[in-house]
Amino acid sequence: MIVRRRWTAAATTAILFSAVLSHPGPGSAAPADPATPITLSATETALVRVQLRDQAQLDRLVAAGTDLANRPRTRDGRILADLVLTGAQLAELTSQGATAVQVVQRAEDGSRHYADSVRAAQARTAAGLRAPAAGQRTTTAAVVDTLQVQQAYWWTTGGQTFLQTQVATTATDDPDVEITVSWRTSDGATGTFPLFRFEDSGEYQYHYALPQPVPGRPVQLTATSSLGGVSRVVTPALWPNATPPPLPAGYQKDFIDAYLTPTDIQARIKRLARQYRDLVDVIDLPNKTQGYRRNAAAYLGDPAVAAVVVESVRFGDQGMNGVQVRTVDPGRRNRPLTVGYRDRVLTVSLATDTAGKTVSTTDEVAAAINARQANRFRATVEDGSAGLPMPVAGPARLDDGLQGTEVPARPWTVQALRLGVHRDGSRVGVLAYSQEHAREWATPLVTLEFAERMLANARTDPATRELLEQVDIFVIPMVNPDGANYSFNDFNFQRKNLVNHCTGSARDPKNRTSWGVDINRNYTVGSYFDGYVGGSANCLSGTYSGTAELSEAESSNVIALAQAHPNIKFAMNVHSYGGYFMWPPGAYRADGRITLPRPSIDESTLFLNSARRIVGAIAQERGTVTWPSQTGPVADVLYSAAGNSADQLYYELGIFAWDFEVGNDRWNAATNEWEGVGFQPPFDEAHGESQEYAGGLVEMVRVARDYAAAQPAP
Repeated sequence: MIVRRRWTAAATTAILFSAVLSHPGPGSAAPADPATPITLSATETALVRVQLRDQAQLDRLVAAGTDLANRPRTRDGRILADLVLTGAQLAELTSQGATAVQVVQRAEDGSRHYADSVRAAQARTAAGLRAPAAGQRTTTAAVVDTLQVQQAYWWTTGGQTFLQTQVATTATDDPDVEITVSWRTSDGATGTFPLFRFEDSGEYQYHYALPQPVPGRPVQLTATSSLGGVSRVVTPALWPNATPPPLPAGYQKDFIDAYLTPTDIQARIKRLARQYRDLVDVIDLPNKTQGYRRNAAAYLGDPAVAAVVVESVRFGDQGMNGVQVRTVDPGRRNRPLTVGYRDRVLTVSLATDTAGKTVSTTDEVAAAINARQANRFRATVEDGSAGLPMPVAGPARLDDGLQGTEVPARPWTVQALRLGVHRDGSRVGVLAYSQEHAREWATPLVTLEFAERMLANARTDPATRELLEQVDIFVIPMVNPDGANYSFNDFNFQRKNLVNHCTGSARDPKNRTSWGVDINRNYTVGSYFDGYVGGSANCLSGTYSGTAELSEAESSNVIALAQAHPNIKFAMNVHSYGGYFMWPPGAYRADGRITLPRPSIDESTLFLNSARRIVGAIAQERGTVTWPSQTGPVADVLYSAAGNSADQLYYELGIFAWDFEVGNDRWNAATNEWEGVGFQPPFDEAHGESQEYAGGLVEMVRVARDYAAAQPAP
């Protein structure tokens, strides 16, 4: 029997499942007993690890718009994927042959304070790679392939040495080619491990494996294939082989002591501006967000029988929360359908026949409300209720459903910090920005820790003062405040902003946790609107690209800041999680996997050499190493992300733009597996991420300084 070891990252477009990788938190559970099936109630939402039936099932999920936050992991020939599912969706997958392995975390939907969020974390156990059992594959191939070792790196962290390798075969069309790596360490120990085929958008890329533990420094590596190919012998290189200058005695750091809501971040910005008047400007970005607001809505009738969704045209906080809607029987024969609004009550008087029986349908009621009260209300027929008799119902109370009673509802002014001695455009500029995605709570901790380090040490550390003399620094700690408020107060898995562009039945309140625009799919270069992969036109998708490029205030603010300050030459977009360091191109077209133009040789060298420096700086804090396989162009090491901000900054504005994915996998020596940390890890982990990645941002400032110094004088 031939056993295929591969997974395919197909072209992604829309999402109804918000796929995330996880860390145990509230409602989390240990891996399930195989004898005990995992079930959820039909409407319950949870983060579930699912073993898929086969490759075809994964392909169908991806084609349907599954939002992959990371690569699926393969273990013993099985494909494991972590998905946010309702009970109904899980039941459907199970009926198709999938198996639920673990409920990692149950969604928190309702009012709660962010102080409780340190317990609200997600996790995944990264599936390890196992060698195939003997006899799994036989081959009579007559042609020997050629193998090229693309990567062979080693590093040591926490007392354990790891080896990672990528190898490409010339037999690109054979999905059953198996490649095995043999290694030898400096003290003579030897071993082997298998590589697994990686395809993207139907195109073969290479064979790879997760970093493998080895007993010492590897000095020799060879790859062999099941077709008879043998690579040249290579000596693995040390990764990243770059170390920042040592910190001086008395260097100040560790300014982060809790997760921060948008209100907390706003207060921190105000305090820094007041404390460091000589080094800080606060920039109000030009486009106010919608604010923590939604339209008020209610079901008129019973959704299980027959109902109409009635929604206010204005936001709930604009006097529409608490408005009531009802249908009444006029109690007389041959009465027409009428709609009236008085004293904050919308009354629909149903039509009657000659016998005095009400005869209005749901469709007629919705149409009447839309025709006669269009300035105040809009109505849609609830799914499954079309054409049914409209019952006498209500009064029902309209409400926006938002739980954050302490959150300001007003449109939000997003702010940026500008740090430096010379804040006049005469110095090379660096931009760090974070929390485009609302659920990524650790990311603003990174940018604020970075800002505080630069400011606090400017008066005591000459090296820091020199950096602020030579570099103009811009920091947007929170790009998406409305989505962040919703994540902290209503639905912790929220990824997008709060603008609801849905129409028709998609505006049903049952979809409230799927509304919004993915800010990092709303930019102009390589966008969904240009035919690139990774965005969606589905307003309920986790990667919904909006109604047009830069349709959202949040994305427009990032570009407005960069356009207004042409001295910005370097930028870092801080995301979580998974431990990636990436740069353009970030998107491709599906047919032929045609990426945006590749950087020149010189620029590619700058990207990679700078990455080594910055990854080296991150590792200084607690030994965290961003894997070489996860360092490179977005489209190569993660997936296609149509309309992302780094691509617009690079291709349109000429900025060297990178992306962090903070929250690297942690090695568990007891289980011999890599374990993920998730979007909202326990605060101790988030604190560690803030410290190590802030160090990476400081190194990016040094990269910018050195780049500017090497440029010829004007």
